[in-house]
Amino acid sequence: MAQPDGDLSNTVARSAGDRASSIDELDDLVGRRVSLRHRVGERGGRPLHSDAVGELAGNDATAVVVHTRRGPVRIERAAVVAVRVVPPAPPRRPSWSAVTRLEELCADAWPAQTDVALGAWRLRAAAGFTGRANAALTIGDPGMPVPAALAEVRAFAGANGIPARVQVPVGSPWDRAVAAQGWVLDVGHAAGAEVAVLVGDLERLSAPRATARFGATRIELAERPDVAWWELTLGRDPTAVERHVLDPGGHPRTAFGLAPGSGAIRATVVADHLHLSRLAVRPQARRRGVATALTVATAAWGREHGARWAVLQVALHNTAAREFYAGLGCVEHHRYRYLRPR
Repeated sequence: MAQPDGDLSNTVARSAGDRASSIDELDDLVGRRVSLRHRVGERGGRPLHSDAVGELAGNDATAVVVHTRRGPVRIERAAVVAVRVVPPAPPRRPSWSAVTRLEELCADAWPAQTDVALGAWRLRAAAGFTGRANAALTIGDPGMPVPAALAEVRAFAGANGIPARVQVPVGSPWDRAVAAQGWVLDVGHAAGAEVAVLVGDLERLSAPRATARFGATRIELAERPDVAWWELTLGRDPTAVERHVLDPGGHPRTAFGLAPGSGAIRATVVADHLHLSRLAVRPQARRRGVATALTVATAAWGREHGARWAVLQVALHNTAAREFYAGLGCVEHHRYRYLRPR
């Protein structure tokens, strides 16, 4: 909102005399969270200003972008009056309806071989390939008392030859309801019993500066995975179940990214989100920008196909992956965990 001049203590002020040096200071603050005051017009002969608070990004020689909670704000450099660094914003817990929607999108992007509705719950099985495809997605109302619903989960798991397991957002009403029935953390799940769901702005992930930095890595995007893609992600040809989960045949729309001989990634468009998964880079090719190049290329592809946000699921113990995506601007949206009968 436009507002008159106020207290600009601890800021970098701009005037005609110091404009050039202030531009340099702005560039030094790229990547930091700032409060940036800029001119938006006049009223009664007096200038009107507005403040944009968020992470500062360079744009071009004439403008910068502040990534606020309401979205990116482009500001002409000539309009900047002052800028100061501010502390990181306190995290806000998303609504359970937002968590539910994101969990549904992720489940659609990772299709189990068998997916049966139990009210709002989804009973899933895929011959044991990945926890996500072999756990009941426990969100919303199952249409029956929770003890009866968990009995259905057990019966479904037994019929499909998989352990009884639920996937449930941490701290949610459904998490508490299942835990109250004596279900406990599935610590034996090798891939990780607790998972962070990360989100990111695709405009930022596909930023030209990132593309320019890692543009030397050639990325190929295909509608179907080839032998090289399977070799990089699985180390062999896929089983029928693995092919079903990872290669949905165009529904939903999926791209298989390949840095020949170096790395691979999977990207699926679901509604306005791009689900990223199976990022793999050969050990000898790491720390050369391959992972970033793959992510940037698929982010650009996702934007071309209508997605605005990235979403990915990373086990809490995989600190390297979480740090990598944090470096690209992804933040934690919520967490889920796997519970099993005691």
